[in-house]
Amino acid sequence: MSLKINNLHACLEDGTEILKGTTLEVPTGEVHAIMGPNGSGKSTLSKVIAGHEDYQVTSGSVTLDDEDILEMGIDERSRAGIFLAFQYPAEVPGVSNANFIRAALQARMPEGEELDAVAYYKDLYAKMDLLEMDRKFTARAVNEGFSGGEKKRNEILQMMMLDPKYCIMDETDSGLDIDALKIVARGVNAMRSPDRGMLLITHYQRLLDYIKPDYVHVMSAGKIVKSGGPELALELEKHGYDFLKEAALA
Repeated sequence: MSLKINNLHACLEDGTEILKGTTLEVPTGEVHAIMGPNGSGKSTLSKVIAGHEDYQVTSGSVTLDDEDILEMGIDERSRAGIFLAFQYPAEVPGVSNANFIRAALQARMPEGEELDAVAYYKDLYAKMDLLEMDRKFTARAVNEGFSGGEKKRNEILQMMMLDPKYCIMDETDSGLDIDALKIVARGVNAMRSPDRGMLLITHYQRLLDYIKPDYVHVMSAGKIVKSGGPELALELEKHGYDFLKEAALA
């Protein structure tokens, strides 16, 4: 069981090609990290997998447990088990956190079944405690007036509650101080499971100090150009992306 991206090409509406043959497989039970310079296509890849309407797939495939997801709508992909944690989580004025998550869970239940309110809040509060979130956040509008760290914790809370099969996290460490980073990493690590695959997109080794990946991939110019174990991230931290040029010439 895995999320497979095969020779994926995608462009913007104006025809600018961003992904230029990306190939990657994330099996369940594994954590993969993608690193790379700005503009290499990392965030575009996450959005294409999730079904963002600003991007058009021109060739290649994306399958989820051998099922083609490129013809699915955003909601269908979510129900199939994909969750994307955004680099910049959106605000949803007028909708409380508790109601937002509850509605998302209810939408995934078989027709005619109702979410048990007592069990729901028990689970919600337990996960909020793990993320050190004040329970007053349940009544606040989604991300409205939240600090950067609070928004990221709220994204992880949503991910933990929805319990997806494949978690894609786009620069979850962006804007976090060290304490917030440790808390977010604690939530992500609590979700590691033989039945779940994770894809972390990051610029920095520091995230990978707290969420240990099984594999690290380097993306450049719209494709994966190098893969390895966790030590690859350390090499990039030490040498920068010039390391890739040196390796290519060796």
